[in-house]
Amino acid sequence: MAMRSDAVKKGIDRAPHRALFRATGLSDEEIQRPHIGIANSWNEIVPGHIHLRELAEQVKQGIRAAGGTPLEFNTIAVDDGIAMGHEGMHASLPSREVIADSVELMALAHCFDGLVLLASCDKIVPGMLMAAARLNIPAIMVTGGPMAAGEFEGDTVDLATVFEAVGKVRAGQMSEGQLSALEACACPGGGSCAGMFTANTMACITEALGMSLPGCACSAALSKRKAQIATESGRAIMELVRADLKPSDILTREAFENAARVDLALGGSTNTTLHLPALAHEAGVSFGLSDFDRLSREVPHLASMSPAGPMRMEHLEQAGGVPAVLTALRPLLNAETMTVTGRPLQSYLLEKLPRVERFGQRVIRPLDDPVDPVGGIAVLRGNLAPDGAVVKQTAVAPGMLKSRGPARVFDGEEAATQAINAGQIRPGDVLVIRYEGPAGGPGMREMLSLTSLISGGPLDGRVVLLTDGRFSGATRGAAIGHISPEAAQGGLLAIVQDGDEIELDIPRRRLELQVDEAELKRRWQGWQRPKPKFAGGALARYAALVTSAAQGAVLRDGLAARSANANKEER
Repeated sequence: MAMRSDAVKKGIDRAPHRALFRATGLSDEEIQRPHIGIANSWNEIVPGHIHLRELAEQVKQGIRAAGGTPLEFNTIAVDDGIAMGHEGMHASLPSREVIADSVELMALAHCFDGLVLLASCDKIVPGMLMAAARLNIPAIMVTGGPMAAGEFEGDTVDLATVFEAVGKVRAGQMSEGQLSALEACACPGGGSCAGMFTANTMACITEALGMSLPGCACSAALSKRKAQIATESGRAIMELVRADLKPSDILTREAFENAARVDLALGGSTNTTLHLPALAHEAGVSFGLSDFDRLSREVPHLASMSPAGPMRMEHLEQAGGVPAVLTALRPLLNAETMTVTGRPLQSYLLEKLPRVERFGQRVIRPLDDPVDPVGGIAVLRGNLAPDGAVVKQTAVAPGMLKSRGPARVFDGEEAATQAINAGQIRPGDVLVIRYEGPAGGPGMREMLSLTSLISGGPLDGRVVLLTDGRFSGATRGAAIGHISPEAAQGGLLAIVQDGDEIELDIPRRRLELQVDEAELKRRWQGWQRPKPKFAGGALARYAALVTSAAQGAVLRDGLAARSANANKEER
């Protein structure tokens, strides 16, 4: 069988190449076997990644046992929790593109026959999947697995609990000593934070897409089962290489719809409305906000997962994990989609949904008895968001699903945080935080520190937050993000003023600024596009190239970007 790696190991012209392979310690036999790249995002900073060295060794065992040669390399990984609330968060979303580029370039340069993608956390998993779609060589994802939940004063806790506790301390509802004790036990070990935040949402989506083995998403980071899945994935990539089963055979429109259904049923992170369209873009599949909106009206919310409810990932695993969620959704699925098992999705659906209860309720509810009749994410439109805005509707207090109030406008997250800490925000206010979009931020900083001040304090369930930026998957409340077009690109958000009435109607999917057209026209005459926040470097390049959040915040290609910049200069 001809292999891609033949280009670097066959014939007399490749003697220099073989000499370099021998320098790494490979034998003649290992050089001649299929070459499998292992893209590993291990580092010592991110809890979700600290165990990936050990999982990589398990993957290598599987590859070798199945007749391949594993060749490991690394990518970067940003920890959103550590980057949160300061300028470091500008780096988070842009890192997705760097990760995709680095995996693509390594695979192109070294002619791998297949790829095992080993990662945890929100931008890293989609970045690696985007590279796999671009390359379109056999690939399989191994997500690193969730962290165990913590326990504090008899309650199950996670990272979101700590963020919200900061707000409670500021509000006098918790002592600093209690906060210190909570932070010491909320994150008990390696893995992705224990709730249905972005990292674990992306793991579940990856499994639903068919790009990881059944059970991978929910198997705990430090468990024997996760190690077994890593070994099995090493064997599986060899079968994919032999069958020449590529991402394009798996990443179909039907697969994206299945993944979105799982996301909606689990009440997953709003960040998936960036990552799934971005991955679809790389796969050449049309899938975007309108699809999320359509599916959210059809798919009910079936699991009350943190941050909107009490369940953590370990409870979801006990209830059967993603295969059980897919089983519950069976009447709504396209179960013929192909997976990295080499079999269609329907081959590993369960016979029936297991009845597992925690906190006095079923972990996964059946279609005819859901947590909520609508899916977790709603896409809003209106004059403030003609291209769309996103909210995790199942994490919004019922009394806030419809509201109208005066705008309190802030040019950036820091100013809004200062106003909340100073007690300047009142119940009924609509906080508007602008110039935090993909280009204006740049990088759509997540605002978990700010939203947790609200959720953990006296304003919980009493204010609305609007932004062209984004939120952590751990956010709850009436937090509407991804407003498109963003303020920096001339979206209406740019000319909202203090005191303007804003109407939110999540059930009707509406977001409207109540200001007449004549006044808006007058305001536009005085508006100027803000100067870029970064004059050079990676973030300046990102701001110049990034598209709208409604398009997944993907990058324009170089030619289109140069043309756009040239046109701006001419004007």
